[in-house]
Amino acid sequence: MPGNTQLFAVIPAAGQSRRMGRPKLLLPVGDRSLISRVIETFRHPEIAATVVVTRQSDVDLQQELAQTFARVVTPDIDPPHMRDSIELALDEIERTFRPLATDGWILCPADHPLLDRDILAELLTAWQNSPTPIQVPVYGGKRGHPVFFRWETVADLRSLPGDVGVNALLKQRPELVTTVDVDDEGILIDLDTPADYDKLCRRWSS
Repeated sequence: MPGNTQLFAVIPAAGQSRRMGRPKLLLPVGDRSLISRVIETFRHPEIAATVVVTRQSDVDLQQELAQTFARVVTPDIDPPHMRDSIELALDEIERTFRPLATDGWILCPADHPLLDRDILAELLTAWQNSPTPIQVPVYGGKRGHPVFFRWETVADLRSLPGDVGVNALLKQRPELVTTVDVDDEGILIDLDTPADYDKLCRRWSS
């Protein structure tokens, strides 16, 4: 990929934390909230903007995000699914930055607090030489996040049936995907339940 291409991080954060039983993105992880830690991972000179999509009623999360460098999208109608949030973020990027087909976007769910900035840098380097328009990190044979896409894939995403997620694109078009092995389990770890959070806190303290 040319060195002057733009990259954008997309973080869907409009879920309702039903399995956690409380707003999980505001839970403390070390000295900051989960969402702040995820966003900070994407503070990188090669990433032009980080776009986060929230629910309009999630005022506490919006206040937390106001203290970060993220660009926040809060639609009038709450996105019912993650794919809706992703497309809203992509719409915002198109309106604001006018990306070219060769530019890229990085998808990372909001509840991945153990993403490592060194691993992100490693993935960014691999992305510069990716032979395909989608790049997926892999640890121990399992696929994780963040996933990199060239902007040309946005049209493919929008053409998918409305009831399927982004993973359908990866499954239907495996020829578009390159995998990159990384030595960090953090690409796999997300938070859904109180047990997940307890495990994270024990891991963090150790």
